[in-house]
Amino acid sequence: MDSVNDFLSDASSFIWGPWLLIPLLLSTGLYLTILLRGLQVRHFRLAFWLAFVRRSDSDAAEGDISHYQALATALAATVGVGNIAGVATAIALGGPGAVFWMWVTGMVGMATKYSEAFLGVRFRRSDAVGEQAGGPMHYLRNGIKGPVGLILGGFFAVAGAIAAFGIGNGVQANTVAANVEEEWGLDPYITGAIVTVFAGAVILGGIKNIGRVTSAFVPVMIILYVVGAAAVLAFNIEEVPGAFGVIFSDAFSGTSATGGFVGAGVAAAIRYGVARGIFSNESGLGTGGIAAAAAKTDHPVRQALVSMTQTFIDTLVVVSFTALTIVVTGVWKDAGEDEAAQFTARAFDEGLPGDWASVIVTLSVIFFAFSTILGWSYYGDRCVEFLFGRRAVLPYRLLFLVVVYVGSVTTLTTVWTFSDVMNGLMALPNLIGLLILSPLVYRETRDYFRQRPAEGEKAETAAK
Repeated sequence: MDSVNDFLSDASSFIWGPWLLIPLLLSTGLYLTILLRGLQVRHFRLAFWLAFVRRSDSDAAEGDISHYQALATALAATVGVGNIAGVATAIALGGPGAVFWMWVTGMVGMATKYSEAFLGVRFRRSDAVGEQAGGPMHYLRNGIKGPVGLILGGFFAVAGAIAAFGIGNGVQANTVAANVEEEWGLDPYITGAIVTVFAGAVILGGIKNIGRVTSAFVPVMIILYVVGAAAVLAFNIEEVPGAFGVIFSDAFSGTSATGGFVGAGVAAAIRYGVARGIFSNESGLGTGGIAAAAAKTDHPVRQALVSMTQTFIDTLVVVSFTALTIVVTGVWKDAGEDEAAQFTARAFDEGLPGDWASVIVTLSVIFFAFSTILGWSYYGDRCVEFLFGRRAVLPYRLLFLVVVYVGSVTTLTTVWTFSDVMNGLMALPNLIGLLILSPLVYRETRDYFRQRPAEGEKAETAAK
């Protein structure tokens, strides 16, 4: 087992080291931001109007679910334990400065997410039962002609189908079982059975069922968590300016050892900030393109604008609240790396009066993790459908549910490292494809706003 841990650790260090994925992620996001002329800022209000006011293109000829349901599915997949335990781990390993690099990843990641969603819709197709199939495996294969596109698409699909069992399954189920046992003393075998049954009731119904469920409870779970975190900040308001100060200063100077924290340099802040940032918002992973492809929309640009709001909500809202609660309460100073997963719960306990703080965290973990399981089950079955056809989807869904149960009752000592490795193996072909196909994204985005200025102006006015 030690050899497996060592191998995964070495692979993660190489993939997320200073010479491969981190510069590729940041430079791709920055390049797309410049190429699209800061689209995530210029059309921010339009994107939110389409997502939360317009919500759907009801007259669109193709698609399985609405704009909003596609966004909710993507949010369901991304707003998971990475927003709680992942942020805490980033701070434990990289210091408060890691939070700054999570923000950077989120900001430039909005342009990356836009491009993924655009291409996901642009190259989608109908599968054997009439459902939409899209995402990196399709735009890599069909957008990049020849063997290069075929290899990149196949590589992404294999990595995505496997990664779903880690980032979107085992991590989530195990965290739910552990938190429920600690808070209410319920045996993980019982928790695992309950989670598996509820997940099966949704997953086996396909994307339309997933879209209906996630669109109903994703807003509730996010609001519940943000209100709780905001209360922590309100009770510690005098510490908030200092928290921002240490986040910005440590991002460029590193963090000295203090209490149980062993210290971290700038390289560690960047590495873990970017790695946990992509674990949280998935910009660069390509998964946003899979969810976007299912949306009813009459143009790729419209759904792409909607999809990029997911990165903002995930990283610049939910992650920020988690990070600030940890920093303002100072819990990160008093515990080592092994206790990082408990940072957020401790921050709520110390930051709020009464005994109900841990209940908020536990309920948030349950909702976040369960929603991620739903979203990633869809990502995985789209990858399997690409590789083996529609006949492989049901067996994959059933296997996915088995892993939900196994993950609930098994100690997963290497699961975070495994997830980092698999995330990286998904991101590499996707980022290469985004760079190759970026001229197409630019041209069709430019043409859309030139050809439909009246619609854009109307939407912008309504969004004000």
